[in-house]
Amino acid sequence: MHILQNYIKQSLSLIFLSIFLPLFSIASIVFLIKLATYTAVIQLSILEMGKLFLFMLPELLFYTLPISFFVAITLALFKLSNDNEIIVVFALGIHPRVILQTLFKPALFLSLLLLFNFFVLLPHAKTLSNNFLSYKKSEAKFNLSASEFGHKFGEWLLYIGKENKNESYADVILFNKNQDEEVLIGAKKAEIINDAGILRLKLSSGEGYSYSKEKFTQIDFETMFINDTMKTNLEKYETPLEYWFPDTHSAKKRKMLIANILFSLFPLLSLYLAATIGIVHARHQKGKIFLFLFTGIIIYYSLAIALQLVIFAYTLPVLITGWLIVTYTLYKKTIVAKF
Repeated sequence: MHILQNYIKQSLSLIFLSIFLPLFSIASIVFLIKLATYTAVIQLSILEMGKLFLFMLPELLFYTLPISFFVAITLALFKLSNDNEIIVVFALGIHPRVILQTLFKPALFLSLLLLFNFFVLLPHAKTLSNNFLSYKKSEAKFNLSASEFGHKFGEWLLYIGKENKNESYADVILFNKNQDEEVLIGAKKAEIINDAGILRLKLSSGEGYSYSKEKFTQIDFETMFINDTMKTNLEKYETPLEYWFPDTHSAKKRKMLIANILFSLFPLLSLYLAATIGIVHARHQKGKIFLFLFTGIIIYYSLAIALQLVIFAYTLPVLITGWLIVTYTLYKKTIVAKF
């Protein structure tokens, strides 16, 4: 029995890798194309694109692992059937539930891993990714250059006379006008400083003028900071519970939470269906396995997404219970009854 279980697990692991690696590669290419679209708005180096890809890795794994596992289980059982090995197993008096018990542990491990991935790792990675993109977008607003035209710098109009080689600017003039007062600042040198996600302009050796109907003011300064002109909107959360259950109700996160729980449980809930599809009479059912395989995936994922729009949180018990009843009934009538 131990030899049989090891043989089934070995067959499963080989087929799983042959399915997961191409699927993961295709999904990675899609995500990389998505990353490339960001370069139309912000500048990203190869290292920064690699960092963003790492941030997206938990999401990539979350969507590719359960499908790869389900397909691998089904094809592994189909291979045993096609080689007539499954017939030999049943002829020796081994019940089909022994095969399911062998597959239960890797399915349970994968489901727990997916639950941890989406509930703990995904919020952290998504927050890091969003904050990084937000920072780069704010930084892109400071893509200043010397020209005869001015720049918009928050509430200021900015003119740059010359660019220096050390990423600083010379002969800088800023102008700000509101209803009561106008402010004009001139500086010999300016630098951009990032301070904890807040981009500031540091001015050196300049003069400032403030005038209104009542008064005129002039100051000379060695150093001046233009603060809080463009803040990077950073997301913050302390624990995964705070991310998934924020103080303000979020319908989007609620739907995502329900769907992700169901996607995480798919490897575990799909064992009966995998056995029903994969254990076949090779002569009669060769052409139908892939049709049933992808139909099962589409039905489960569609129900996980659609039902929550109607019955909300009740989707979890309804879909889990209903799916197990239906797939077990199919398994009992098509597999247990025959073998």
